[in-house]
Order: sequence, then C-alpha cells, then structure tokens
Amino acid sequence: MSETVLSKGRHVQQASTDNRRWRALFFIALAQLMVVLDATIVNIALPSAQHDLGISDANRQWVITAYALAFGGLLLFGGRIADLWGRKQAFVTGLAGFALASAVGGAAQNEVMMLGARALQGAFGALLAPAALSLLAVMFTDAKERAKAFGIYGAIAGGGGAVGLILGGFLTEYLNWRYTFFVNVPFAIVAALGAIMVIREPAGGRNRSPLDVPGVVLATLGLVSLVYGFTRAESDGWTDTTTLGLLVAAVVLLVAFAITEAKVKAPLLPLRVVTNRNRGGVYLSLGLAIIGMFGLFLFLTFYLQIVKGYSPVQTGFAFLPMIAGMIAGSTQIGARLMTRVAPRLLMGPGFLLAAIGMLLLTQMTVGSSYAGLLLPAMLLLGLGMGTAFMPAMSLATHGVQARDAGVASAMVNTSQQVGGAIGTALLNTIAASATTSYLAAHAAGATSRSARQLVQLQGMVHGYTSAIWVAVGILVAASVIAFTFVTTGRPGTGAPAASGSTEGGARSGEAGAGAPDDVHVPVIAH
Repeated sequence: MSETVLSKGRHVQQASTDNRRWRALFFIALAQLMVVLDATIVNIALPSAQHDLGISDANRQWVITAYALAFGGLLLFGGRIADLWGRKQAFVTGLAGFALASAVGGAAQNEVMMLGARALQGAFGALLAPAALSLLAVMFTDAKERAKAFGIYGAIAGGGGAVGLILGGFLTEYLNWRYTFFVNVPFAIVAALGAIMVIREPAGGRNRSPLDVPGVVLATLGLVSLVYGFTRAESDGWTDTTTLGLLVAAVVLLVAFAITEAKVKAPLLPLRVVTNRNRGGVYLSLGLAIIGMFGLFLFLTFYLQIVKGYSPVQTGFAFLPMIAGMIAGSTQIGARLMTRVAPRLLMGPGFLLAAIGMLLLTQMTVGSSYAGLLLPAMLLLGLGMGTAFMPAMSLATHGVQARDAGVASAMVNTSQQVGGAIGTALLNTIAASATTSYLAAHAAGATSRSARQLVQLQGMVHGYTSAIWVAVGILVAASVIAFTFVTTGRPGTGAPAASGSTEGGARSGEAGAGAPDDVHVPVIAH
C-alpha cells in the first residue's frame, strides 16, 4: 500500500515538474524572441531616430555597431558567467539589464545616450542569449522532449528577425521610433517574472572554477576586433589600413586565446567544447548559413523597398512566407524526425533546400513578380533553414558537461554573430562592386532621365543577384560540412566512430548523441 502511495506521489511530482518545464519554455522563448526582434526592429527605426537625435551620417552606423561589438565581444564571457552564477540567475539578470537599457534607449535625448544604451543592450544580451539556450540544454534531456523544445526555439530564432521588420514598421509608421525600444520592456518583465516563478534549474551543474581572466580579456578583445574589422570593411573597404589592422589583431588575439585555453586549469572556453567533431561541425555550418542568410535579409529588404517601393510594414509582411516555412521546418519536420534520423540527414538536406531557394533569387530582375519568384524562394528558404536549425541548435549543446552548457551555448551565438558580421561585409562588398561594374558598362547608353533611373535600378539588382550567387555557394558549403563533420547517430543510438570526436572522459561515447562528457542524473533544485 505504502509503495503504491509513494509511486503515485512520484508520478504527481514528475507531472508537476514536466508542466513547469514546458511553462518555462514559453518564457525562455519569449526572451529569445525579444533579442532576435531587437536585431531588426532598430534598423527600421534608425532613420527617424537619427533625425530626432541629430546623429550625423558618419556616426549613424554606431547605433548598430555599438550593440554588435558589445554583444559579439562579451558572448563567451556571458556564457561563462551563466555557468558560474547559474543559468536562471544569469537569465533574469540579463532580462532586467536589457529592459533597463531599452528604456534608456527609448528615452534618449542625444547621441551619447543612445549609443550608451545600445552598448548596454549588447552587454546584457550577451548574458541573456547563452543563458536562455543553456537552460533548454540542461532542462530538456529526454530525446523527444528535447526535439520539441528546440523545434520551438529554432523557429523563433530563425523567424524572429522577419517579425521584427513587421513590428518595427508598425511602431515607426503609426506611433514613434521610441516604441521600438520601449516594446522590449513588457517582453522582459513578463519573461523575468515567469522565469522566477517556474524555472527550476537542475542542481549540481554550476562551474565554480576561478574565472579565467586572461581568457576573458583575449576573447573579448579578439571578438571585438573581428566584428569591428568586418564592420569597417563594409564601409571603408578591405584594403583600408584600420580594417586590415583590426583583422590582423583579431587573428593574433584569438590564436593567443586558443593557446591560453589549452594551458590554463580552468579555461573560459574548454577546448573540448569546440574540438568535438560534431559540435565543431555545427558551429561552422551555422556560421556559414548565417552568412548566406544575411544576404537574403539584406538584399531582399533593399529590393522590396527601393526597387519595388514597398513600405517597411509591407516589406515585413512580404517575409511572412519565410517565417511560415521556418516554423513548419522546425516544428513539423525537424522536431518530428529528430528522434528518428541522424542530425546530418536533417541539417545537410535543410541547407541544400535553402540553397535552392536562394538559387531562385539569382533570377531576380527589376520587374520580377512577388508571387512568381520571391514567394516560392522564401518558402524554400524558410523550410530548409527551419529543418536545419532545429537539430543544429540541439546538437550544439548536447553531450556537454552541465558545467560547460553556458559557454557551449555562447559558441552558438558567437558563430551566428561573427557569421552575420562577415556576411554583411562580404556580400555588401560583392554587391557594390558588381553594381559599379554594371553601371560603368551601361550608363553611357542611358540618355533620358527615365533610362538612367532604370539602369540605376538594374545595376542595383545585378549587384544583389551577384552577391546571392555567392550566398548559394556558402549554403552548399554549409550542407557539405553538415554531411561530413556531423557523424553522430539519432538520439539514443550509437554512431560511426569519428576522429576528433573524443573529449574529456567520454572519449568513446561522445561520437554518439546520447553520450555526454560525463554521466549525471539531473536533480531539480527547489
């Protein structure tokens, strides 16, 4: 009788824990949506904010760059802090700081106040983003539940940017640019209160080792130099002395960081996290995919607004098919098949499908039809990316020791941030060069004003499609890397032995998705 009562009690406790975890997923996803929205929503508001605050054209880019440098430079540090403090505490602190910085940005009265707010947003975002992903990693350990949770997370991570275009357009057109900052505050308050009430982080997963100060300094300076170097390349060119100096400095600093991490007892980024073959393949393929995807957002936004004359709100709605494709790919294809097939059989074909969608966009002309060309291309892109992102996000943190979950999550965000910086600079440079060449070859034949305007638009579209061809190749490369590097089997099974897939104390098991670095049973901390 007593055994029956105890069994019922355990089942009730387990059901309560399960319900709490799924409620926690909602608040984690809400926070992730806020961070992703902010990446695009501010771009829409930038012209209005520049005018009201008197920001010069030369300094306008710093509204974006200040955020990118703080976010990209501090991600690894933020991930390590999450491992040290506990992910829940880091998550709530990141939300509070992000909300405060957003309120300051919305109330900004001058350029300095705005740039300071953006840098603070980036710093707290660097704490929030890895904490959110690592919470999922340590809370959802069952294969089926993990697939569903990461399917939802992946859909938000992939489609949130397009939602930001819609929301940013509405707020800027019908209210005021300041609301593109203020809108983060209710998101953050709801997510923070929900996290405090329902998140129960598994106990015993903190990394209380002393902070690796040299690693923090080298990683932060190296990533800042790298991101800023590519940002400078976009505006000042690849041969600019400062650009080259920053990129060289980034290489030197990051090499020094890797050497330091190999020698210290408690590294900021344990090399076992990135030298694992499967995770290394995920980080590399994700970074490449983000480079390609930036080509889509960047050039399609320009094409729709400048060539087609769409308003910001119309442009945002034009991206809805891609959001639908991402949600379907992530929650219906990726999540359902994740427990049945190996991750590479979702990631590789997913990136290839996205490359086919991108290939359609190389056929764009000034007179291209939205329904006939852009709509099917965006559906394929969304479907492919959603299918690939879901297993990639899950695999990037699977099998790591609980104490490394924060920094492993930070590596996902770092690969995306660096990929975005490279994609913006590289593809913009290619597009600008192709446009210049086209105009030089065709401008002489345009004698009337209308003819010159047409040639100008044709030159812009030629530049876009030239850069998109490169993006197609990059997505194909991401697919090849996913097929060749990611050798783990489906969750719960073994996998072919992979050189380079060993790490720590789990040298024989890490090649399989079900083999963590060390074996531990999560205990829910109350």
